[in-house]
Amino acid sequence: MTTTSTDRTADTTTATTRTTLRAEGFSCPSCVAKIEKQVGRLAGVESVKVHFASARIEVTHDEALVSVDDLVAAVAKAGYTARPAAF
Repeated sequence: MTTTSTDRTADTTTATTRTTLRAEGFSCPSCVAKIEKQVGRLAGVESVKVHFASARIEVTHDEALVSVDDLVAAVAKAGYTARPAAF
């Protein structure tokens, strides 16, 4: 799903995409903060929400600045395995 948002202060249009990843290796709620912090550092990431119970990571990002592979790599840097979800 792609949505478009407009930043009126800069008069530019930015296309954002919501990507859902499935993660493995969650063992405690502190894992959530580690992943959100690592992924949130990437340029182009607008928001990150980790769902502990379902091991889902929802990321809203600008695909021109950060790819799905970049997101997966950031999760790996935090110490966990992730892959794009089929749904």
